[in-house]
Amino acid sequence: DHCAAQLMMEERRTVTALLLLVLGHLTTALEVPLDLSQPPTITHQSPKDYIIDPRENIIIHCEAKGKPHPSFSWTRDGTHFDIDHLSNVNMKQRSGTLVVDIRNDKAEHYEGTYQCTARNDHGTALSHNIVVRQSRSPLWSKEKIKPIVVQEGVPLVLPCRPPAGLPPPIIFWMDNNFQRLPQSRRVSQSLNGDLYFSNVLRADSRNDYICYARFPHTQTIQQKQPITVKVLNRKYQHDLILSLRSFYGFSERRPTFLTPSGQSSSKVVLRGQVLEMECIAEGLPTPEISWTKVSGELPAERTSYLHYQKTLRIVNVSEADAGEYRCIARNELGSVHQTIHVAVKAAPYWISGSPKNLILAPGENGAHVIIAGYLVYSPNDLSRRVDDDTIIFTNVQTGSSAVYQCNVSNEYGYLLSNAFVNVLSEPPRVLTPAHHVYQVIKNHQALLDCSSFGSPIPEITWFKDSRASTLDGEPYKIHDNGTLEIHGSQTRHNGKYTCVAKNMLGISENHVYLEVKEPTRILKQPEYKVVQRGRDAVFECKVKHDPTLIPTMTWLKDDDELPDDERLVVDSDSLTITDVTDSDAGVYTCIMNTTLDQDSASAELTVVELPDAPTDLELTEQKKRSVQLTWTPGDEHNSPIEKFIIQYEDSLHHKGHWHNLTQVSGMKTTAHLKLSPFTHYTFRVLALNGVGLSRPSLPSRMYKTDPAAPDVNPADVHGFGTEHDNLVISWKPLTANQSNGPGLYYRVMWRQKGVESDWTAVPVRNASKFVVSGTPTFAPYELKVQALNDHGAGPEPDVAHGYSGEDLPLAAPDNVQVQVISSTQAAVHWDAVPAKLLRGHLKGYKVYYWKERGLHKHNHHHEEKQILTFGGNHTHGKLPGLHPFSLYSCHVRVFNGKGEGPPSPIQPFETDEGVPGAPSSLVITDSNVDSLTLEWSPPHDRNGHITGYTLKYHPVNNTHALGPLEELALPSNETSVVLVNLKYSTRYKFYLNAKTKIGAGPPISQEAVTIMDEAVASRQVDIATQGWFIGLMCAIALLILILLIICFIQRNKGGKYPGEERGCHTDPEFQPMKEEDCTFGEYSDNEDHKPLKGSRTPSNGTVKREDSDDSLVDYGEGGDGQFNEDGSFIGQYSGKSEAPSPVNAMNSLNSFV
Repeated sequence: DHCAAQLMMEERRTVTALLLLVLGHLTTALEVPLDLSQPPTITHQSPKDYIIDPRENIIIHCEAKGKPHPSFSWTRDGTHFDIDHLSNVNMKQRSGTLVVDIRNDKAEHYEGTYQCTARNDHGTALSHNIVVRQSRSPLWSKEKIKPIVVQEGVPLVLPCRPPAGLPPPIIFWMDNNFQRLPQSRRVSQSLNGDLYFSNVLRADSRNDYICYARFPHTQTIQQKQPITVKVLNRKYQHDLILSLRSFYGFSERRPTFLTPSGQSSSKVVLRGQVLEMECIAEGLPTPEISWTKVSGELPAERTSYLHYQKTLRIVNVSEADAGEYRCIARNELGSVHQTIHVAVKAAPYWISGSPKNLILAPGENGAHVIIAGYLVYSPNDLSRRVDDDTIIFTNVQTGSSAVYQCNVSNEYGYLLSNAFVNVLSEPPRVLTPAHHVYQVIKNHQALLDCSSFGSPIPEITWFKDSRASTLDGEPYKIHDNGTLEIHGSQTRHNGKYTCVAKNMLGISENHVYLEVKEPTRILKQPEYKVVQRGRDAVFECKVKHDPTLIPTMTWLKDDDELPDDERLVVDSDSLTITDVTDSDAGVYTCIMNTTLDQDSASAELTVVELPDAPTDLELTEQKKRSVQLTWTPGDEHNSPIEKFIIQYEDSLHHKGHWHNLTQVSGMKTTAHLKLSPFTHYTFRVLALNGVGLSRPSLPSRMYKTDPAAPDVNPADVHGFGTEHDNLVISWKPLTANQSNGPGLYYRVMWRQKGVESDWTAVPVRNASKFVVSGTPTFAPYELKVQALNDHGAGPEPDVAHGYSGEDLPLAAPDNVQVQVISSTQAAVHWDAVPAKLLRGHLKGYKVYYWKERGLHKHNHHHEEKQILTFGGNHTHGKLPGLHPFSLYSCHVRVFNGKGEGPPSPIQPFETDEGVPGAPSSLVITDSNVDSLTLEWSPPHDRNGHITGYTLKYHPVNNTHALGPLEELALPSNETSVVLVNLKYSTRYKFYLNAKTKIGAGPPISQEAVTIMDEAVASRQVDIATQGWFIGLMCAIALLILILLIICFIQRNKGGKYPGEERGCHTDPEFQPMKEEDCTFGEYSDNEDHKPLKGSRTPSNGTVKREDSDDSLVDYGEGGDGQFNEDGSFIGQYSGKSEAPSPVNAMNSLNSFV
């Protein structure tokens, strides 16, 4: 162990005093249990510089421990302080703390330097010197302050000069309303409290500059008399000067420093304290201040700037901060710099911690203690030898216990520390509580304590679980104080650990436990939010943690508690802010705490809103056709303004209507506006940000432009005719803004193109068209329309072109020809009509075509005309969707804007044959046991000459499988056929289609069933009418019904079926019965639609065509014996299990009673 102190002298020499208590095998101090003898140790004392409140009792602390318990005494200003003769001074029981009652006395009587002494049989310990002073907050001296009158633009310093207090007061400037005076780069407060003006303005004139001093210890505020400042304006300045540079005119000057004075200065600061340097400059425009360190870099993490860069602040000063610093003041006219030399001094300080107590065992040899420094107290001891400033201990005994003090001082302060040597003989004891459970987060360091005491110092070893071996080496490390460190704890490190302390006098052990927990992690962090005011914001914070740890979720706003506001709703994994306001903006942090660890994540909430309306609209640079508009932007509410929109109202022509004029970037506050003559302008400005448009600004003052001749002529000039002998000239009239003056009218001009003629002109007022009569039909014209008003004519107008009115075409297309492409399509060709016969703009051609009749002798159908239009100058086209084998007619007409011309001569054409349609009908007219008669009608759409028919058919069984296909060719003149040698009681499907020479048409289909043989049917009837057969069927049906009833009852009761007693295993659900083994089949989903064994109906009892052979639909004729006498359906169950046939179907139908 060692005691070290260091001080920095003015000449930057280091004087070091060391108190080294070194024992060869000991590197850390031991804490002696209080039940063992030990010298005194100071545990608590008042600070060295102790400022007291004169209104309260004085308490000077001094606490110490030791065995026996120490006694206490005090000195004051170096002499014994006898409290026994002072009735108002008491010492607390078993303590050295003094309590001075000042109710009947003054606190200043007890100012001085106090020191406490604690002693017992083993030594004496001293406190440091405690300088007791009472706080002071004196009043300002009465003074009469004359008004200060200064010229505008000059610098000014308002002195504060507060009374000296203890501790020094905090200075601030306010007005009569207790509002802080605004400060800026131009106006700021210095470190000594004076108020500096780099240059004064007219606005600085006021009569309530008040300096306040707040004394923090007594919480009192003192006020200086108000200072009146009057700033005079220069004679040659007037209100029309707008530019700041012009405003300050001849008073502009480069910077000079108001403080510190001269080109360089020096400053001394103590190590560990705060270094503050300031540079305040005057000048016009206001200078800017910057700082550099000439001899190195500024310590960024310890450096800050105050008072608008005028103060440089460095905290926790070290020797490296000594050197030269430079502040630079700069404005547009030049710069000036000041060099500050900083020296760092130091009061004494410990190099590596204060001295520690030393514990030795009796008779230890080879151990020695080196003390370098000043020996303040030392009892006589034969085991100790002093050699200069070194003390050597040899063969120490119990009586060698003593307390040593190290006291170091210089002009900047002093250090005092106690360190004792205690000679003891004690067996080991483990001080850490037994069976303590340590919990640590996975991958973190685990520290298992094994605080012990013994003399000689015990040796510490650690074991885990079975004590197979000592814990040493990675990941384990045993510290000198006995603590076991486990680096990067894992789940495998869970378990019981044993700490063993051993010396020559005995052994002691202790058991502790380690639990490694999963870390707490935020899985979904809150995200940055931009929310419009009045809407909701939701921050999510989803967390994973060890299930054995109890988590606590905490939300902070700007590193402080959430406001007490019902709009902020905290859920288990989210924070919701409803109806967001501007005050909700900030950084929100979710913190998930457990007893062992925490995780946190932050996100910022930015509250945005529509920007405020611009203000202070002003018109400058006013000209005939332009003006400059300036404005002041409103608050953008955290969403940058993207652009400004300038609108205008023309109160002369459109009062009450606002129109967009132009827009400028959001970075600009000025717009150069181009204007129209003869307009009474009022302007307003709107701001647009990411949220939307602001409210409009207040309107500017009105700006009127003078009238002038029109700048433009009407647009969209057209010429057309509404009759075959007129010309209508139309145009888009000018707006009120385009008229440029009163008395607007138009000069309309025209002349026929290609004819030698002059322009004809007429004036037109209050109209947008003019009709010229008596024109030739469809003649080309050149047109012009010029705008004029009372102040002159507009520019020379451009020439437009138009035509007079159209008339119907005079001719039809020639040489119309039709080419048949297929049975349903034909192509038409014609020659174009000459332009001179069109008498208008060619719009296209129309082909009229219609079906006269079919070419078959039985078809006399006549259809209405159809029209196909071909736009433009087409001379051919195709006619789709024609009927095959038909006679068509067509003609062609040309049409223009007026209408259609005469038709061309009718052109007939015939379409080719096609495939026929399906026969009109197919019916079964006679059904026998082995034959069927089919009759049909020819197709309705024959589409040519029918050359024959094709009949195809095949049988269809109960599964809809198709049998072999038979095909029969039939002549065209037949409409019926008899099919023989068919199977009885069998369904057949037939397909019949017609043919032409082109091919076969689509088929028509039909189904039919041959009837059953009468002999077979009669045998079925005879069996079904036998009494024994009927009785047998009734018995079977009754037995099945009884079994079903029993099963139903047992299932409802939850019991077993009777069948179980006979070996019949059943399921709790109703199941199909198997007759062969007297069991109920196992239920499964894929058997839901299977029929009962021997049955061809679904299990639900319904009869479907696709599932049953005995459908009444399939066998609609010859189905004798299919119903009981009561009309019930037969055939749901059967005793047979083989595949059904038509005969079996009848048997099953007759087996039910």
